[in-house]
Amino acid sequence: MTTYSSLVLLLCLCGISLTKSLNSGFSVELIHRDSSRSPFYSPTESQFPRVANAVTRSINRANHFKQAFVPTNTADSPITTDDGDYLMSYSVGTPPFQLLGIVDTGSDFVWLQCKPCETCYNQTTPMFNPSKSKTYKPIPCSSAKCQSLRDTSCSSDNDQICEYSLDYGDGSHSQGDLSVDTLTLSSTDGSPIPFPRTVIGCGHSNTGTFTGKTSGIVGLGGGPVSLISQLGASISGKFSYCLVPMFSDSNNSSSKLNFGENAVVSGDGTVSTPLVQKKTDVYYYLTLEAFSVGDNKIEFGSSSSGSSEEANIIIDSGTTLVLLPSDVYTKLESAVANVVKLERVQDPTQQLNLCYRATSGQLEVPIITAHFKGADIQLNALNTFVEVDDGIVCFAFTSSDDGISIFGNLAQQNFLVGYDLQNNIVSFMPTDCTKQ
Repeated sequence: MTTYSSLVLLLCLCGISLTKSLNSGFSVELIHRDSSRSPFYSPTESQFPRVANAVTRSINRANHFKQAFVPTNTADSPITTDDGDYLMSYSVGTPPFQLLGIVDTGSDFVWLQCKPCETCYNQTTPMFNPSKSKTYKPIPCSSAKCQSLRDTSCSSDNDQICEYSLDYGDGSHSQGDLSVDTLTLSSTDGSPIPFPRTVIGCGHSNTGTFTGKTSGIVGLGGGPVSLISQLGASISGKFSYCLVPMFSDSNNSSSKLNFGENAVVSGDGTVSTPLVQKKTDVYYYLTLEAFSVGDNKIEFGSSSSGSSEEANIIIDSGTTLVLLPSDVYTKLESAVANVVKLERVQDPTQQLNLCYRATSGQLEVPIITAHFKGADIQLNALNTFVEVDDGIVCFAFTSSDDGISIFGNLAQQNFLVGYDLQNNIVSFMPTDCTKQ
């Protein structure tokens, strides 16, 4: 009786702890792929190849984002694989099995590579075995959840399990069983936060450009089975992040991803703009009206791509640069070049167009104001320029021939960026993210 009572008391205390954590909110750590704690990190590689790779990833990612703007009858996922900038540690199953996934606001699904693997990429970390989890359950094909989701079908065996199939913009593919299991997040205060019966994709056939250093993707975008949508009421539809400067060699601080009450952005300097989620895709859209460089204002609505409409730019955590329609970018670049009084040089990687001879510490450039609907955001040198080689800095904006507009993560550094999906707003507050 004593043992039983102790077990009941322990379960009650765990329940109270979980409820308290959810009600007060919680935070998890985000790992930048170029940090020393990332499996992508190479200690022999200098900062500059990392910057060049980040620029390349941004451009490649934008090429696949164009599916968001071009009507299509296919069910392809328009991101590329392994292209996100941030990683998150989490666990699946009972007992918990630790994984490392790419965090992506441009994806609406949580999937991981699972045993047995029919055709899989060479994952360098241990692979999840669903047969070892007491809480893993495949979703039957007859369930309402299976029938309500896109990209699902029925397995050909007698079990009639719901199967998902994702085709990525770069030709990669993931296919497997749609299932539920306990997903556990490790909060920054040391408390594990379990979420029972979370819908995940257990991938048994995953091919293409996956590098094997991560186990899959954690989607934070829209859609019914993204992590954010599934956490839903438990986090009051709120999440935020604070991204530390990513290319600072002296900075060992980690970025944070916050949920629930921890994600509320308020206080002096906070500005908010409407958030738009389109029914046809999973991205988060804002309405950008103009940029200002000093007294020179560049109207975003002047773009020939029709960007004067609302919801004309994607805010994305997985893209490094800011990408703009070519005519808007050309005017903005000209406005910046007219103000900066430094020696202009070529980008040695031949990827960025406006570069100067200077170091990040010596850089004197104008503040660029991004005029979103109802919110003016002042971007300083940290948000607008990046050092691409020793003594060479480049404007971290570029043009997109497809008219795709993306507000990337360099522009979001040292801002607390909060998403309130209940009130459909995104808030920005200037913040020293190294102190969060």
